[in-house]
This record gives sequence, C-alpha cells and structure tokens, in this order.
Amino acid sequence: MIIEPRMRGFICLTAHPDGCAKNVKNQIEYVKSKGKIDGAKKVLVIGASTGFGLASRISSAFGCDAATIGVFFEKEPSEGKTATPGWYNTAAFETEATKAGLYAKSINGDAFSDEIKQKTIDLIKKDLGQVDLVIYSLASPVRMHPKTGVLHRSSLKPIGQKFTNKTVDFHTGTVSEVSIEPANQDDIDNTVVVMGGEDWAMWMNQMKEAGVLAEGAMTVAYSYIGPEVTEAVYRKGTIGRAKDHLEATAFEITKDLASINGKAYVSVNKALVTQASSAIPVIPLYISLLYKTMKAKGIHEGCIEQMQRLYADRLYANTIALDENGRIRVDDWEMRDDVQAEVSKLWEQATTDNLSEIGDLAGYKNDFLNLFGFGFEGVDYTAEANEMTLVPSI
Repeated sequence: MIIEPRMRGFICLTAHPDGCAKNVKNQIEYVKSKGKIDGAKKVLVIGASTGFGLASRISSAFGCDAATIGVFFEKEPSEGKTATPGWYNTAAFETEATKAGLYAKSINGDAFSDEIKQKTIDLIKKDLGQVDLVIYSLASPVRMHPKTGVLHRSSLKPIGQKFTNKTVDFHTGTVSEVSIEPANQDDIDNTVVVMGGEDWAMWMNQMKEAGVLAEGAMTVAYSYIGPEVTEAVYRKGTIGRAKDHLEATAFEITKDLASINGKAYVSVNKALVTQASSAIPVIPLYISLLYKTMKAKGIHEGCIEQMQRLYADRLYANTIALDENGRIRVDDWEMRDDVQAEVSKLWEQATTDNLSEIGDLAGYKNDFLNLFGFGFEGVDYTAEANEMTLVPSI
C-alpha cells in the first residue's frame, strides 16, 4: 500500500516501514561513527521501540556490541493498516543487529504486567543467563496496576493554581494562550503511579530475586527538569511529582542491589520531540525556540546523540559524574546559561507571525514526522510499501 501521514492532534495514525527503517539505520551509522564503547554486553531495554529507549538499544548494540532484549507495547500491522512506528523500528533494528552478528530479541506486551516481567526473565535465563545493564524508558499514559487491577491514568496539569501561558499548534504554527486547570490529589496520585518509580523497582526486584542481574549490574531511568518557563506544567506539575518519585526510587533500588554491587541512576535528558512531549502544552513552543538556539550554537542533539554521549561520557567513563541530587545530567548543554537566556528572550517575542523566523518550527515538524517514518531523504513515499513487515523474533 502507499502510506501517507494521517494526523489526529499530536498523533500520527500511520507509520511508514521503510521510513522507520531509514531512521534506525541513520542512528546506527551515527553510533558506529563515534567508535566503540567499552560498556555493557548484555542489556535489557524496557520501552525499547521509540525515542530514548530505541536510541539506548542502538547505543548498546552498535556502540558496545551488546546482546539486547527489548520490551515494548506496540500494535502489529494488519492487511491495509500499518503497525505503530515502534513495531517497524524494532523490525529494522533486529534485522540490522542480526546482520552484524548481534543477539537481539523482543517481547511485545504490557511491561507493567507480572506476565511480561516473568516472560522477560525467562528469556534472559534461557538465552543470556544474566544482564549487566537495564534501561527503563517507559512512556505510557496509563498503567494497569498488576497487584490491584486498578487502571491508573496520568494527567498533564499544574499543581496549586491555574496555569496560563503561550503554546503553539505545531501543525499550523499558530501561537496562542493556553490555560490549564490545576490538578486535584487524585490526578497527582494517579500520575505518580503511572510515571513514578514503582514499576521500575518492581522490575529490578523481580530480576534480582530471579538471579538474572549480573554482579555490578547497573540500571538507568530517564527524567527531565527543564527551564522556568515550562516548570509550572512540567517539573512543578503532576509529571514533576512523578519524576521526583522516580528519582527517589533510584536510591532505593541501589540499596536493594547492594548485595550484588549494583547501582541505579536517573539520567536527566534534553528536551526533544517525542510522542509524549508533543502532548504537553507549552513544550512544543519551547522546543522550537530551543532548537533554533542550540543549532545556531552548534550544540543541538537528537535522541541518538544524547544516548551515545550518555554511554560514552557518563555511564562508561572512568567515573560517573553526578549532580548535587545524585543524577546524571546530559541536559547540560540545554541548560547552559547562554542557551536559556536566548530562549527566554525569544519566548517573550514569539508570535504566530514571527515564529517561523525566530524558532525552528520546521525542524520540530520534521522531527515529529520522523517519529512515524516520514520525511526522510532517500525514501520513496510514492512507492508501494509492505505494511505487513514483521519483527523477526516475535
């Protein structure tokens, strides 16, 4: 079938298998161009099919020559209907890994469930014995709690008072004012259950009990802080409470892993275009202005550049540099004083009329399309594509 992007709000309803494959190959080539990393050799990536999780799996495999198992929840294709992009990303990744002689298998299902945790542990025991790195990169808006059976939904809300500020419809470039009513306690509690550290701790506890964590195993989860302009709706909002919980959980996991000399870290990453970030009011406008500024300074990074730097310069450097709160920071270039001063200045100026000049709305749109396999050079989008592309290991 000929596949074109079909948009609904901040979601694209279609994905292009050849474009997704091109995206994966581009990321692989970048990692290979940076040279080998003396790092993990057996890696589990939970949330492995898109964004930072996919980039982590690529960095593990093609940077460290690691065997990888990826866990994710993606929709398979059917005749005349495309899969979700992470399905095609994984198909391409497994194909390239196999060509390179690297072990790569994947599990598709609800990572919050006991069933998928056990299935993953069984696969590790059977094929790898133990893993020495666990990446936790889930970005789900809902979680069915495996112990209570309650379905929890996260929310994107400020805490304490109504939030009003600028935002942009990145499809049209229209800058407008958005107001968001404050969260109630249920909103906060549910968001922490979905996006906090409880599930990460459950994974690590079950893996430790099963004996599938190697001596000195490391686990890393991802977080974000961001600037003052986004903090009301992000770091000081419901998501921020969840991230606080996630970051506190790292210390608890480290205590639990002491018997095997294991460590848990949170890496604070840069603001990037992801399916999750596109849904958060204010963030698309901020990213558009940030991209413009960081590209002008020659320090812009996408997911793969961030993860390759995390592996090479942080996780597998001689010592892991941490901030005063015990976090790894690869948002250091984003949060540079000169970058934030410029973005703040542009924020005050931003209007519908000038955003295409003072911001990088085109770059934002392109990155958004790339998430779904569209907008890549070298892909013939007028040609028939095989929507039934399969993941080899599933």
